[in-house]
Amino acid sequence: MRVPQSWITEVLRQGAADWSASAAEIDEGFVRVGFEIEDVESFPEITGPLVVGRVLEIEELTEFKKPIRFCQVEVGEAEPRGIVCGARNFAVGDLIVAALPGVVLPGPFEIAARKTYGRTSDGMICSVSELGVGSDHSGILVLAPGTAEPGADAREVLGLVDTAIDVNVTPDRGYAFSMRGLGREIAGSFGVPFVDPGAVPPSASEGDDGRPVEIDPTSTATRYTARTITGVDPHAVSPWWLQKRLLVAGIRPISAIVDVTNYVMIELGQPLHAFDADRVVGTVRVRPARAGEKLTTLDGVERTLDAEDELITDDSGPIALAGVMGGATTEVGDETTTVLLESATFDPVRVFRTAKRHKLTSEASKRFERTVDPEITVAASDRAAHLIVEIAGGVVGAERTEARIATPQVQPITIAVDEPDRTAGVQYPAGTTAARLVEVGCSVDGSDPLQVIPPSWRPDLRQRADLVEEVLRLEGLEDIPAVVPRAPAGRGLTAAQRRRRSIGRTLALDGYVEVLPYPFLPVDVFDAWDLPADDERRATVRVLNPLESDRPELNTTLLPGLLEMTARNISRGQRDVSLYTVGQVVFAGPQVASVPAIDVTRRPTDAEIAALDASLPRQPLHVAVVVTGAREPAGPWGPGRPADVVDVFEAARSIGSAAGVRIELSADDARPWHPGRCARLSVDGQTVGHAGELHPAVLERLGLPARLAALEIDVDALPLRTVLPAPQVSVFPAVLQDVAVVVPAEIAAADVEAALRTGAGDLLESVHLFDIYTGAQVGEGNKSLAFALRFRAADRTLTEDEASAAKLAAVEEAGTRVGARLR
Repeated sequence: MRVPQSWITEVLRQGAADWSASAAEIDEGFVRVGFEIEDVESFPEITGPLVVGRVLEIEELTEFKKPIRFCQVEVGEAEPRGIVCGARNFAVGDLIVAALPGVVLPGPFEIAARKTYGRTSDGMICSVSELGVGSDHSGILVLAPGTAEPGADAREVLGLVDTAIDVNVTPDRGYAFSMRGLGREIAGSFGVPFVDPGAVPPSASEGDDGRPVEIDPTSTATRYTARTITGVDPHAVSPWWLQKRLLVAGIRPISAIVDVTNYVMIELGQPLHAFDADRVVGTVRVRPARAGEKLTTLDGVERTLDAEDELITDDSGPIALAGVMGGATTEVGDETTTVLLESATFDPVRVFRTAKRHKLTSEASKRFERTVDPEITVAASDRAAHLIVEIAGGVVGAERTEARIATPQVQPITIAVDEPDRTAGVQYPAGTTAARLVEVGCSVDGSDPLQVIPPSWRPDLRQRADLVEEVLRLEGLEDIPAVVPRAPAGRGLTAAQRRRRSIGRTLALDGYVEVLPYPFLPVDVFDAWDLPADDERRATVRVLNPLESDRPELNTTLLPGLLEMTARNISRGQRDVSLYTVGQVVFAGPQVASVPAIDVTRRPTDAEIAALDASLPRQPLHVAVVVTGAREPAGPWGPGRPADVVDVFEAARSIGSAAGVRIELSADDARPWHPGRCARLSVDGQTVGHAGELHPAVLERLGLPARLAALEIDVDALPLRTVLPAPQVSVFPAVLQDVAVVVPAEIAAADVEAALRTGAGDLLESVHLFDIYTGAQVGEGNKSLAFALRFRAADRTLTEDEASAAKLAAVEEAGTRVGARLR
């Protein structure tokens, strides 16, 4: 909200006559109470003879393409000045602002006498935009009669030495969308008594002699008042002080009646609307629109109404879109002499939806959708009626009519006097809590605890926490010390946290890049995988209000999101992809159910906590890896190597090593992996995940390259073991031997390795597969697997004969278990 500094000063001087502050100090004052200042802009400086003038004579120059006027303007000199002007919104006898030769207007734009349109123009008649006050350049500035005498310094008359302060009002502080609200805040910031301009006794009582008004029972409006003013001068001009404040706020002055309603809206925060009373037929009603009804609004657009729109109607039909804009049929115009003044309270949500539906945001709707004080309607009506009579003449009707719907009474909020102190960790002076709450307009009773009733203009104060925040805000949030909590001794990361970090660090060191996929499943992804109907991964949890309609379910596996990110990288030219992610997945189960809301004023009972825990879906931690393209890039060192299934097998072993467990691989058939290139990952006989190449059909449906390999492991299924660093280093040398065995092609290398490890006994330190051969030398349907064996004894130097015997025992065991024979 943009207001002039002079208006802020005027409001605060109602409580402290000698109060004064610079624009910078006012800026700091607003920031002190939690308001952000968008801009502080001084009015542009104007030098030279800028004076008030009176138009004495107008000569219409008709020989040009556009209408031009040559005006004789009295400027306080012996002779009038002749000035050429193209504007037509003024008449003989009007007071205007004249920039005489030598004036430098904002721009800078220097005024000089010059010949134009066949006349010598000895100055310029100014618009508000040329004076740098506002952006309206549709016509020149016309001052109200009696504003000043011709020749008076226009800078002093217009108050052009001023500053515009633009305050950013957040949606939850609708009360601050007015000088009444901003004045209260800045008064509290400077410790100045605040005089509420809305706390004025009504000038007339409610009665039945005025225009009858009704609120339909199906309407969401809660209050509607109407007041009639007769004998108004429709050609009256608003005084400059009022026009200036409207212009700074970004509202163009139109006419005295309309300007007053806009001014009171800015002053008190209550939107008003003025009807031409002679065009209003019968009873004024507030009711919902009927689908298909039409209304032509003040902007000249005929609008088809929705059943959710709120209307103001008379016996002829709709005459205004409630809270948004009036109708053209009852518009105040040049012939209006009787005004029907509306002051009402409408439902914020309904006004917001109506404004958005019709793309018709107005200054009134901005305030209604942020909630208007329901108790200010009469005071605002009185203030506007008084100003209209003062500026445009007329007589206010003796009675005002009102319709009101009963609303629930606000209940007191109980708060301890030291709750703000305990929350902030600051010892405030005694009585601070009560004093600050009274300052914001609350009614406070009691000593300790306090019984607090928030004011009608603060619907955001609903609970103790809101009251605590108000006290701390006004006392100064910047004064609350920042104390860093001290970590308790002897604690740190849990074993599960250390395991997660170890897995991520290991994969990163192995050349994988961590990504954060979307946590929601694409629709029909499991159908693309040909996943069986009874697969556990189909037991998803659906989100009630999903961010995207085609992703309504939470992940039960990390692979869909990881594969989407792989496809996105490939589509952008990054074809060599090695990605991993660590995150939770969510499985629905029979125990998942809604739980009634728990009382937040106390600690939940053990039974309530147990019910909450039992109602939650299972959310294990998973890790997933995807590799495709080149695993080792080509370069001077060699041709490089494409990624294949062995890479994810090795990644699985690395994950197991990082978690302190040994992951065993065995052949398996699980979707979405390729049946012939899929390994079951297990620890102590329990399946913890799968790894391998994805099925070609799945890759084709997802638009991914062939031979893409992936793995997924349930990290929470891995035994959580605390591995203490206790290395055993033997001082005796190792004996290295290689062995090559021939097995049927369908036998997994992992099964052969397991048999060799078992048969070799305790002397075997490690076994490593280093070659696979298929060809005529091993026979059709067979393959040769070459393993490097390392033997070592902890208590002696091992002989070659002992190592050879252990190797042969290993081959014998492999022959028994998987049919291996020594090559």
